Formats: sequence, C-alpha cells, structure tokens
Amino acid sequence: MVEEKDVVKFSEQCKNIFEQVERDVIGQKEVVEGAIIAMIAGGNVLLEGVPGVGKTRLVRSLGRVFNLPFSRIQFTPDLMPADVTGTNIIVKDDKGNSNFDFQPGPIFSNIILADEINRATPKTQSALLEAMQEHTVTVMGVSRKLNEPFFVLATQNPIEQDGTYPLPEAQMDRFMFKIIVKNPSLDELMQIVDMTQKTMAEVADAACNGEDLLNMRATANQIPVATDVMRYAMTLCSATHPDSECASETAKKYVRLGASPRAGQALISAAKVKALLNGRFNVSYGDVNELAYPVLRHRMKLNFEAIAERVSADDIIKMIIDELGKAKPVYDKTVKEKKDKSADTAAETIAHEEAPAAEAKEESEVDEGKKKRKLFGRK
Repeated sequence: MVEEKDVVKFSEQCKNIFEQVERDVIGQKEVVEGAIIAMIAGGNVLLEGVPGVGKTRLVRSLGRVFNLPFSRIQFTPDLMPADVTGTNIIVKDDKGNSNFDFQPGPIFSNIILADEINRATPKTQSALLEAMQEHTVTVMGVSRKLNEPFFVLATQNPIEQDGTYPLPEAQMDRFMFKIIVKNPSLDELMQIVDMTQKTMAEVADAACNGEDLLNMRATANQIPVATDVMRYAMTLCSATHPDSECASETAKKYVRLGASPRAGQALISAAKVKALLNGRFNVSYGDVNELAYPVLRHRMKLNFEAIAERVSADDIIKMIIDELGKAKPVYDKTVKEKKDKSADTAAETIAHEEAPAAEAKEESEVDEGKKKRKLFGRK
C-alpha cells in the first residue's frame, strides 16, 4: 500500500532527476519527461528527430543521472547480430586445451543507446527483440539474463532513407514510447550554443542508482486505477482497431491496423508514474489522454486514405479522444442505453399493472355516484 511518505520521496527523487538532466539538455521538457516516465515504468524509448537536436546527448545524460552502466551501439548496415549480443570464441587454457568462452556484447549493460537504429539490417534488428521484451539473450542455445534495470533508448532519423531499413512491427511494438524530438526555439538555441561553448561534455551528477529506480517502479505499480479509468484506457486502445466492438469512426476511415495489448499495458504503467509526478494517488483521465500520443503513435498502421490526406498518427489519436469524449465514453453510452431501456420496461410494467386498478376505481366512483343520486331522489 502506497503511503504519503512514499509519494513524497518519489516526488523528491523525480525533482532531483529533472534538475540534473536540465543541466545537460536545454528545453525539450516533454521529451525529457517522457523518457524519464518510460524508464521508471520499465519501458524502452524510441526518439525520432532530425540530426543535431540532442537525442544522443539526452540518452548519455540519463545514463549519468541514473548512475547506470551505459553502452552505445552505432547501428550500420554491416552490423552483425554477434556484434550486439556477443559470441563464443575459442580460447586455450594453460594445458593447451581449446574451449569455447562467451564474450558478452555491448547489449550486456543497463542502458543501451541504439544510435540510428533503423540503419541496421532486419537480421541484426531481430537480435534485439528478445532483449527488449524478455531481457534475456540467447546465443548458441544458451539463454543469459540481462542485468536489471535494463532499457533500450534508440534514436532514428525520419528524413533520411538511404541505407535505412524500416523497423519491423514486432520491434516497434516493444517500444513503450515513441517521442518526437522537435527543433529548439530561438531562445533555447541561444542557450544551447552558449552552454556548448564552455564544454561539450555532460555535467549532470548522479541523482539515483539502479536500486532506487527499481524502488520507484515498485511504488508506481501500487498506485490504484479506478475501474472506469481502466475501462476508458482500454476502450481508447480498442478504438484504434477499425474492426473492434469499440471501433471509432476515425479508425474505420484512416487506420488499417490498431494498437496491440502492449499499448494498454504501457498506457496504464506510464499513467501511474505520471500521477505520482503530479503528486496524486490515483490515475486520471487526463493522464491517459496525455500519454496516448507517445504510446499509440507508433503502434497504428495507417491506410492509404490517411496518407493521401496527410493525416498524421497524432491527428488520428486526437480525433479518437475527441470522439470518445463525445460518447462519454462508448461504454458509458452503452450502459446508459441499457438503463434507459430497463427504465422504459419498468414503466410499461407498472402502467400495465396499474391500468386494471384505475379502471376498477373509476367504475367504483360511478356506482357510488348512482347510489347518492338515488338516496336524495335525483335521477
């Protein structure tokens, strides 16, 4: 059970984390907050933006702030799976006997920076799938557990297509968030240039360690979620499917494939952390709506009509949220219809039962009137 002291401690640690990251990263508050929320919740992050907007610097700074072992893998078309996971090599002992010895690759670290991840071939991309989901690496039939906490923070360039490979759907689904890193404003650009004139190195200090991070995650997992909020979050995920029972009109028009069940898991896990960041003990509808964008934008496959009309994934998410808001949401509308139907049925039953009694009362009043007129000699 979460107590007030746990929330206070959580808030203080998060405040310290944000302060240290801001020493290295100017602006990009939404990006920084999203990355930290995902790390506390235990998810992987995909940072998408043009070159030079600070994606790699943010990941390096997070490694310093969380005081965790950090590995950088520069993805290129000629990168092989063994370059990521490691491989067995033949070594000789003192007696001259040859044995296989496993040499771990850079994936055996706590924070992995997968720089320009979409430059690697599908064969190399497949080497990351097991590590990102199960946190294990299998080499020559032997599975090895990765150290906890484990995160993959990847970057990709959305504008360059030469020598790149689109990430497979299975790998995209393993990223909790896809965060868009935008260009800085004029004031932020001036601060960036002024800061980097002094030093290009990161200067952030450690704010917590791996054990503290796991404790923060355990605290967030205990945050309660109301049944109505949970149902709304799942309805939001299901509404992205054009053929589901909760399908929205927007999804039917623009979406070919909707979000997977991992989207629902990510949405609730991240919303719990978001609630604690705001000093609340429970998840709100606003938390779900705000986090729907980084959770869902990379899990939907748009159809030709969306591409032709230049409707982005974020536009579709906004339209779905608005559509559910008008329905209050879909499940509430269904419940209301059932209640109204039940009320109408009950009213009909009562009216049917009261009708004979009303007729009998009317006949009784007529007979009573005849008796009184006869008594007083009236016709």
